[in-house]
Amino acid sequence: MRVSKLFFQTFREAPADADIVSHQLMLRAGLIHQIAAGIFDFLPMALRTKHKIEDIFREEMDAIGGQEVTLPVVHPAELWQKTGRWYQIGSDMARFKDRNDRDMVLAMTHEEIMADLAKKYIKSYRQLPTMLYQIQTKFRDEPRPRAGLLRVREFTMKDAYTFDRDEAGIDAYYPHFYQAYFNIFRRSGIDVVAVKSDTGMMGGRMAHEFMALTDIGEDTLVLCDACGYSANRQVATFRKPAPPATAPAPLEEVATPNVTTIEALASFLNIAESETAKAVFMVADIDQPDGAVKEQFVFCVVRGDMELNETKLTNVIKARRLRPATTPEIQAVGAEPGYGSPIGIRREQVLLLVDDLVARTPNLVAGANRAGYHARNTNYGRDYTADLVVDLVAASDGHACPQCGEALYNARGVEVGNIFKLGTKYSKAMGATYLDEKGDEKPIVMGSYGIGSGRLMAVIIEMLHDDAGIKWPITVAPYQVLLVSLATEKTPEVTAAAEQLYATLLKAGVEVLYDDREERAGVKFNDADLLGIPIRLTVGAKGLKNGIVEGKLRRNGEMFEFAVDAVVEDVCALVAAEIERINATAAPVPFEDK
Repeated sequence: MRVSKLFFQTFREAPADADIVSHQLMLRAGLIHQIAAGIFDFLPMALRTKHKIEDIFREEMDAIGGQEVTLPVVHPAELWQKTGRWYQIGSDMARFKDRNDRDMVLAMTHEEIMADLAKKYIKSYRQLPTMLYQIQTKFRDEPRPRAGLLRVREFTMKDAYTFDRDEAGIDAYYPHFYQAYFNIFRRSGIDVVAVKSDTGMMGGRMAHEFMALTDIGEDTLVLCDACGYSANRQVATFRKPAPPATAPAPLEEVATPNVTTIEALASFLNIAESETAKAVFMVADIDQPDGAVKEQFVFCVVRGDMELNETKLTNVIKARRLRPATTPEIQAVGAEPGYGSPIGIRREQVLLLVDDLVARTPNLVAGANRAGYHARNTNYGRDYTADLVVDLVAASDGHACPQCGEALYNARGVEVGNIFKLGTKYSKAMGATYLDEKGDEKPIVMGSYGIGSGRLMAVIIEMLHDDAGIKWPITVAPYQVLLVSLATEKTPEVTAAAEQLYATLLKAGVEVLYDDREERAGVKFNDADLLGIPIRLTVGAKGLKNGIVEGKLRRNGEMFEFAVDAVVEDVCALVAAEIERINATAAPVPFEDK
């Protein structure tokens, strides 16, 4: 492709609302164009990269037995109603009525459709396991689209689905996806960590997210370098300290005027925050057996130096959603904001949960449910009891690793892929069954596995760039080589040499972008760095006089001098070496069911 014919435009500055590097560089390099919040055009250069990423998807899915299909973006609502997600998902789901007044959905994921397909075509255990995948458009009406392609409304996803006889079947298939995902990301030029995660609205009994570690990430990860433990903070656990072996002391009320925070309480009483109990008041929407949704006041008690993990709470009480309780709601159950205590509340109105460490720790200071007062020496079992005693707190920096006991640390990450063991949630709802060897009807066990190609593209840029522009890995770069001609009116020999080299490289199978524009050398070189093509060749009068073509690797700035009569052979070898360098990183990764 000649740059003079390429449909693109570069810009010196990105729009002010482009707040992260990948968004800025993709706009400046003329890769994407925004037409609405969270909705983008992919221009020719970006589309070439997107297609290369998706080709890697296909190769890795095919390698583990996948078969590609394409399913519709528009779904009849009744399929989503069968699983209940029509009612569970809020305004993120785009709904509309067709001309026959039939409720329809724009796909945000395809579990229902895949389960319906399995119901129609899978009849016998002999057809299992089966894996289908697609690369298809999705739409999620994201309330706060931001960060370019990282948080959008319309996007392309590779979503795969496995169908197995039983849990043992999916347990055997799952590690193949785990490895395939590492292969995909490494072949795309980036490294990731796999962390255990919450199953969320997808459901199921296990999920992993693949995270690129970057400060712009919206997720907090909990990691241990000593043993490799990794989890999203939403589900991370830690080894809780042993409580002091102290006998319960008498309950004692103490005046604490204007002391309404744990920090202030610890300072006022000259104690550690770990010697206090924190009250957290929430209201949960919980599904009832009759299909109704009930608001339930939830009172959580955690140690004062720790934080409530709302995901853990949501999962343990099976809440549809959570929100903080208001002051009137707190007072209505007999508690006092800033001085809340599980002692003396109207228990019949409250679902009371206590963190397991609080339940084991004697003589904590808690609120007295009276403004200006706290209670010393509160003890679980003697002074109050709970509906549930469970792990409710979030893992943080310095907490002990649950596997080895060494210190955990937090890091930020961007999710670039996820895998789920769905179990029978969707197959049972959709009636997707098979007959086993005995002729007994059994529900199909499903798994779901997703990667967004646009998001991955953005993450690659976030991870691989410098102040001048993008540094594309050669495996996903729009072109492998950028050929720059420094010809002028006075150097027709440069034009002739560049044209011949362009034609010869194309004939040799090299993907070449040829900058044949009548522009200054500085403009061409600046655009070359911005576009990030892995190998730059420069044909100039001085070099030709010395019988050489200059070369440069974008990733590290390494310079080369290629002999004119050997440049094609040498460039082909360099392209092959760069591809091999990246592909060699796709090495086996142990899967541990942590």
